[in-house]
Amino acid sequence: MIILVIEDNKDIQKMLNRKLSKQGWELHQAENGKEGMEKAWELTPDLILMDMHMPVMDGHEATRTLRANGYKGKIVALTASVMNLEAKAALTDGCDSLIAKPIDKTFISKIKEILGV
Repeated sequence: MIILVIEDNKDIQKMLNRKLSKQGWELHQAENGKEGMEKAWELTPDLILMDMHMPVMDGHEATRTLRANGYKGKIVALTASVMNLEAKAALTDGCDSLIAKPIDKTFISKIKEILGV
C-alpha cells in the first residue's frame, strides 16, 4: 500500500510516519497541497491523508483540484474540526472521510478500514 501524507506540521508528519511505517506501508510526504497534488499524480497512492490547513495551497483546494481532474483514489481529511462546517466542506470538496486531530489510538484501525485491509 502506498500512502501519501500531505501535512505541513513536522511533528505531525513524524508521528504519522512512525504509526504508518509500522504497518509496512510505503509512505511519501508533501508539505502543502500543491506539492501533494504533484506527488499524487506521480505516485497514484492507495490513500492520501490530507491536512486541510496548509500554506501555498490548502487541502480544500488541493482536493477539489484533484477531483476536478479525475483523481479517483481515496482522500481522507485530517482536521481538528470534525464537528462543524469545516468537516462538511472537506466532504463536499471530495474527501472520502475524515479523521480527527489529534490522532488517537484508533487511527490505524480507521486507516485499515478505509483501505479495506
